[in-house]
Amino acid sequence: MKKKKSYDYARFGYIFSIPFVVAWCIFQLYPILYTLVIGFTDLKGIGTKNFHVLWTTPFANFTQILTTPSFQTAFKNTVFIWLMNFVPQIVLALVITAWFTDRRSTIKAQGFFKVIFYLPNIITAATVAILFAQFFQYPKGVINDVLINLGIFKNGAVDMLQKKWVAQGIVIFIQTWMWYGYTAIVMISGVLGISPELFEAAEVDGANQVQTFFRITIPSIKTMLLFTLVTSLIGGLNMFDIPKLFLNGKPDNSTLTTAVFIYNQAFAGSYLYNRAAAASVIMFIVIVVLSAIVFYLLRDKDEVALRKLIRQQEKAYKRKQKGL
Repeated sequence: MKKKKSYDYARFGYIFSIPFVVAWCIFQLYPILYTLVIGFTDLKGIGTKNFHVLWTTPFANFTQILTTPSFQTAFKNTVFIWLMNFVPQIVLALVITAWFTDRRSTIKAQGFFKVIFYLPNIITAATVAILFAQFFQYPKGVINDVLINLGIFKNGAVDMLQKKWVAQGIVIFIQTWMWYGYTAIVMISGVLGISPELFEAAEVDGANQVQTFFRITIPSIKTMLLFTLVTSLIGGLNMFDIPKLFLNGKPDNSTLTTAVFIYNQAFAGSYLYNRAAAASVIMFIVIVVLSAIVFYLLRDKDEVALRKLIRQQEKAYKRKQKGL
């Protein structure tokens, strides 16, 4: 009787992944590499086809970008706005997570609340920007009308968007409002994956709700926290939609972010593609370095120590085998 020939189905996985790999190479890898190349050239001007590599001063574009006051302002604004919206965003997400996953209390209409929390993330940035622009419109806007009717603005309408701290505060609020629901859903999904036996053991040991949350829930969703922090870092440092569509950097560059700066350099009349590419590469390096630092700081030290011990044991075993 002939032995049945085994068939390797694993190769079909590689075949099915080909369309994604091809699309990624065309629409992601190629633009990244092309941008990197442009950063070392003198390419500028709309319709320009001929450009030259700056062999004598290859880092001239990078140096010029780093010493440009508007880029420095944009970078400071980006970091500040991201930090100021990420901190309340993660706090709100953790509060909602603790509220929804508490085993000792039952919340009615959880699905309704989850939809309400997640709804701002579904609305497009353009819609949100237009909505808030109408709210704060001067002299006739919803916010001005309400504050005048309440007697807070006694001398008439105020153009609040001309104040830097107000403009930045609104952008921070919008970013927090749009993303806290998404972060909460991610955290809740992480908590639901924790073994119920851990919570039962804590309850038997007499731990209260706060102790259970900080000593069991938080350590158990450390991976989710790392994922949220890294994705928020990447998204925050690439913040473009709301600052561009809502205020376009106004007033006095207080809402100018690095992504808006890059857009202005490349397309808003300047057409300095070489400088825009250099700024993009700089931000790419910053994001990679900061992400690596976050991964290092939030690594699982016990798992690292275990892997190190396993490697040492494997080396000792190999030495022993050679000795025999």
